[in-house]
Formats: sequence, structure tokens, C-alpha cells
Amino acid sequence: MTETDHGARADLDKQPADVASMFDEVSPRYDLMNTLMSAGMDRIWQRAMCAAVGARPGEKVLDLAAGTGASSAALARSGAEVVACDLSAGMIEVGRRRHPDIHFVQGNATDLDFPDASFDAVTISYGLRNVVDTEAALREMARVTRPGGRLVVCEFSTPTLAAFRNLYRFHLRHVMPVIARLASSDDVAYDYLVESILDWPDQVTLARTIAGCGWEHVAHRNLTGGIVALHRARKPLA
Repeated sequence: MTETDHGARADLDKQPADVASMFDEVSPRYDLMNTLMSAGMDRIWQRAMCAAVGARPGEKVLDLAAGTGASSAALARSGAEVVACDLSAGMIEVGRRRHPDIHFVQGNATDLDFPDASFDAVTISYGLRNVVDTEAALREMARVTRPGGRLVVCEFSTPTLAAFRNLYRFHLRHVMPVIARLASSDDVAYDYLVESILDWPDQVTLARTIAGCGWEHVAHRNLTGGIVALHRARKPLA
């Protein structure tokens, strides 16, 4: 964990206590910063995530790295029962105030406190790259999903066109820090978020990882030229 005069940020070793503390710091303005830094695209990506999950009335959905519950509330509009799980107590505190109808629990994606086959679908948005052990988290998601159930991972990824990729990296390295300094409650934390995006594997590599962790029919769809990728998979029936 790195401490500065401006706040705290996690390192790329992503120890859970450090990541939780960092997100505690940014929780008051987290949703606002998502909208500012994505120029409003976060709402479009959220709609795409909800469509990919395809939650139906009566289903039970686990929303991991739910943060303040914006994604959970969107999923719950389908009539499904949504459990919002996050590592950060600060995020959950803000989420419970904003979405009192959503059930929030604090938990670590690598060691979930749910029985086997508890959910019809599991989703995680912009959180898998912050987990200390990606494969352990994906296996835990498979464990708590019923046979035939669904996984959707919405995560920052790698733009497919070289020119656009270079422009995007310029935005990450030079534009996002300025926005963070002007609008964030803890601009230093966003240095880590930029580094974690640049360090994250591309779409094809993540698809292979998902397939190796107990999921089948793995596919991905690029959003906004690959800035974000939606990965979908199912848990085998057997």
C-alpha cells in the first residue's frame, strides 16, 4: 500500500486489505468519477452488461465488486433477486444509502461465503482486475453458480485498432490523472486504476483463463472498440 499526502492507493500485487482501503477512500465520488472518466459511456456499458446477463424474474444473481450498487440496481430492474457483494466497507456503506432495496454483503471474490450452486448468474464489472488471484476468483464464481448458470465479466480491455489503442493509452496516462485531480476525493488511487488497466491481459487471453477455470462456451464482445470487453460463459451441466 502506498500512502501519500493526497490519500492511499493499492499496488499491483493487489492485496485485499490495500484494495479495500483504497476503494473506501474513493467511495463518496466513485460513481461520479466513472461517468466523468468514461465521458458517460459507463451507462452504455452497464446496459450491455445487463443485457448479457439476461436476468429474469425469480432468478438469483450475484453481482461481485458491486461497489455502490449501481450495477446491482440495474440488474434488479429485471425482477431478479440481486446480491451485491464488495470487498470495500466504504462502498457498501454508500451503496446501502443509495439503494436500500438491494441486499449488500461484504466479501472477497476468492473466498465467497455462499453455498455451492447458489446463483443462476454471477457477474463482475471492472473488478476482476483488482482481485489478488484471478483464477481463484473465477473458480469461486463457478462454485457458487448452479450447473448451466451464467457468468458475465465486464472489464476494461485492449482496443483492437493500433491507432485507437495509442489514443486510449494517451487518455489513460495524461487525461484521466487531470480529471482525478480536479474531481476525485482521492486522486492518487486513480494512478493505480490506470496502471491496473494497462497491466490487464487482452480479451483473448482472459477468455482462455475463464475457460480454464470451470466455464464453457466462453465468448467475448468488444464495446467501444475494445476499451471494454464483455466476456460470457456458462457452467457445465455435468
